[in-house]
Amino acid sequence: MLSKLVSRQVINQGLRLANRTASTVAQQKIVGDRNPDIKHRRLFINNEFVDAYSKNVFEVLNPSTGDVLTEVADASDRDVDLAVKAAKDAFRLGSEWRRMDPAARGALLNKLADLIERDRAYLAALETLNNGKPFQDSYNVDIPHCVAVLRYYAGWPDKMNGKVLPVGGDFFSYTRREPIGVVGQIIPWNFPMILLCWKIGPSVAAGCTSIIKLDEHTPLTGLYTAELIKEAGFPPGVINILSGDGPHCGASLVKHPDVHKIAFTGSTQVGKIIGAETAKLVKRTTLELGGKSPNIVFADCDLDTAVEMSHFALFFNQGQCCCAGSRTYVQEGIYDEFVQRSVERAKRRKVGDPFDDTTEQGPQISHEQMDKILDLIDSGKRAGAKLQIGGQRAGDKGFFVQPTVFSDVNDNHRIAREEIFGPVMQILKFKTVDEVIERANDSDYGLAASVFSKDLDKAIVVSNGLRAGSVWVNTYDNFDPVAPFGGFKQSGLGREKSEYSLDSYTETKCVTIKISERNS
Repeated sequence: MLSKLVSRQVINQGLRLANRTASTVAQQKIVGDRNPDIKHRRLFINNEFVDAYSKNVFEVLNPSTGDVLTEVADASDRDVDLAVKAAKDAFRLGSEWRRMDPAARGALLNKLADLIERDRAYLAALETLNNGKPFQDSYNVDIPHCVAVLRYYAGWPDKMNGKVLPVGGDFFSYTRREPIGVVGQIIPWNFPMILLCWKIGPSVAAGCTSIIKLDEHTPLTGLYTAELIKEAGFPPGVINILSGDGPHCGASLVKHPDVHKIAFTGSTQVGKIIGAETAKLVKRTTLELGGKSPNIVFADCDLDTAVEMSHFALFFNQGQCCCAGSRTYVQEGIYDEFVQRSVERAKRRKVGDPFDDTTEQGPQISHEQMDKILDLIDSGKRAGAKLQIGGQRAGDKGFFVQPTVFSDVNDNHRIAREEIFGPVMQILKFKTVDEVIERANDSDYGLAASVFSKDLDKAIVVSNGLRAGSVWVNTYDNFDPVAPFGGFKQSGLGREKSEYSLDSYTETKCVTIKISERNS
């Protein structure tokens, strides 16, 4: 059994692996401000903070307590219209944005990255207050990753080249990569800052203008980032940021005829609705949706690493990760020992105040989400899975759920089929390589997967056989700006991060010129 000291060292290693994108930023332990000033509550349209047209507001809660933090402007159809108009005007031919040198767009992204880095402690505290994730994760993982992503895309604007085409006859043909236009970008609540930057980076690099719809649970860091966007020097209308709900604000953005592309990150259920709506207008759409990712542990693995990284793969961010390794397949020869070690690790997981620097797990995002998790836990118990630890609400204030581990899980159990999005580990037993590949692929989802084995030939065979957009070997949640992220099957369409994401923000134009005949 790992000692507490070794366990802490290993999970810190796991966090560093997950945080490779911020490898130039030292891991630090600092005390977060428990009461950061909430500076912005209004919409950001055309580089100005404005009230919602209706003057309506909605409450934003602290998930650690359930108390109201503040009230934020509630955008309506009219606000979406105003934001789209601002973005459309900024995109007009001859505008400051369209005439800007591509390298200058990169400089703006670098400046925004500088400002986020400058305000790292404040943004991390605001993220933790609003989202509930441990401050040490916000400070050492989320904000540095944002900086890394923006710096990566800052290098792209002057490198998006076309080609000269070898057409026949007296013709000269070339292609241009042009910005797709006005884009609508919808951000979820689990990684508000990271996914905001995943959307801003490629959009700005390609030369698009955008309207960003923040999730109603977690609008605070996005609204503050609007101030930094203005401070960085972005022209009016290039980036507009709205707070509002999905059925009204989000739906209006999706259906708007002057929005040329939608980029959505969220649930598969909502993604299907958005896809159906955008299809009516033949609107470019990228969807990063849900997952039920298989995490495959072979008997020849490094067991210490496999146990710790499997724990990290599931429990990181309170289990609120679309790519969480939520189906843990363990080969029969080490199954019992793996279960025992995983239970012991879950026992040591500290749940509580996210501003305490020893806390590993904060609250779930909402009472509704907590109830959904507890309902799925009950379904696992009723189905006959063995509850090893946890399974209940933690405390009576805030939205905390105990770290939970199930063994003896069958593939047909609800907890093995549905996305729980919470701190609930399911451990399933397997025998052979062919068997586990088939079972891992037997899912509506295909976002991510992982393989733990010392046999790299086997690991590559399994990785190639898995139907998933990202496969990690002997690690998990290893994100880097250069690596694409997205899903197969009902886990989505298109890719985030990397050069692959730029394809969905650009159109390819072919220009063909008739060359005059040569004089005789």
